[in-house]
Amino acid sequence: MSGYFSEADPARLAEDYPIGNAFLARFRRLSVDALRAVQEDRFRRVIARGWQVPFYARRWGEAGIAPGDIRSIDDLPRLPSFSKSDLMDSVERFPPFGDFHGFPDAGERPAIVFHTTSGTTGAPQPIYYGAWDREVQNALLARAYRLHGIVDSDVVHSVYGFGTVNGGHYIRETLLHFTKALLITGGTGAETPSVQQVRLMERFGATVLVGFGDYLFRLAEIAQQEGVRIPLRMISGHIAHDTRAALEAAWGGVKAYDWYGVGDTGTIAAEGPERDGLHLMEDAQLVELLDPETGLAAADGQPGNVCVTCLFKHGVYPVIRFDTKDLSAVRPGANPLDLPFRRIEGFLGRSDNMVKIKGINVYPTAIGAALASVEGLAGEYVCVVQRDESGRDSLRVLAETATLSDGLRARAEDVLKQRIGIAIRVDLTAPGGTASLTGVESRQKPKRLVVE
Repeated sequence: MSGYFSEADPARLAEDYPIGNAFLARFRRLSVDALRAVQEDRFRRVIARGWQVPFYARRWGEAGIAPGDIRSIDDLPRLPSFSKSDLMDSVERFPPFGDFHGFPDAGERPAIVFHTTSGTTGAPQPIYYGAWDREVQNALLARAYRLHGIVDSDVVHSVYGFGTVNGGHYIRETLLHFTKALLITGGTGAETPSVQQVRLMERFGATVLVGFGDYLFRLAEIAQQEGVRIPLRMISGHIAHDTRAALEAAWGGVKAYDWYGVGDTGTIAAEGPERDGLHLMEDAQLVELLDPETGLAAADGQPGNVCVTCLFKHGVYPVIRFDTKDLSAVRPGANPLDLPFRRIEGFLGRSDNMVKIKGINVYPTAIGAALASVEGLAGEYVCVVQRDESGRDSLRVLAETATLSDGLRARAEDVLKQRIGIAIRVDLTAPGGTASLTGVESRQKPKRLVVE
């Protein structure tokens, strides 16, 4: 054996990062001060490891930071944040793996799990996990699934993709290592055609559906067309909250639960059974919300870039102040599960995936949420940016519908003007008419913004 599971140390993992009832029992008894003590201890180990990794030593030194300067979480904002562009620059300068991993220069290499990002926002980025890092991430996702209500008797159908991307492998490992649920690994529509997926769900009695909301809508449409009967009782995935009710209705009224994370960090936050904000896993993740323009802490209640420091990644590829460019905001009020954790609103869009039209920042996610309220639209859409010779952008939206009428188009344009604040042209197309632009059947995250 490779030694992977001995390096993962399952006994210590269960003690340090409990799931299910053990997770609730542990943290419902924990004060904010006690949680801070746990965070500080883990933070110091992560910072010490960071100094051993060339990527961090180089960037921190360039910022005038010396070993010993960062002594507590209060010092964290002194460190420069980094984003995917910095990782890709590392890969270009130190091909093919970059210098942000923790591979030893000599001696025996530890167990390493290798994946890449999907390439949704550019070239695929390599991602590395040590055995401990990987299994903690799996445990955190298992926490989310248990909070949502997955039990060992469930049949879970997953539409997360495989290949080099993390998604499908991550879900498979989580359910295999931390539950006894039966998993159907459907993958994307390119891996298993949508009609075949709904037939598999019917044949094997899928009770839980997991994946990205965009494709889950597509499967619901196919299931209705095929007339299949699926005993689905819940959905767990990545869901725009403004479209949650529509997704639940499309699947016959089952409840849908949201969680948030990225490939580099694993699960960051998840809804509980009350569905009142996403609970930050603050024993494992330090989360800052940064103003996209200044890089400083966002004002209370204002959306900001989710910037993450993983408190458990002290092996291969530590993650210290990773600016995901994903927007979210802290939800005010007491934690409804009586946990010492903050809550966030969930995914609110990407700060690097927007277009400025007539001085207004327009995000595809806001477009999608507005269109979801227009009766008669099928839910699939794409924002098309056209740039003139002077560099000025204009925007039109291509939306799918079975009813190609001027009245429906006008209603959609009225809703966008009310919700977004500017006039946006809407063009209607038959169902499937946006697929070549979005890649909804083949991509884990469909494209919602394209530039002509």
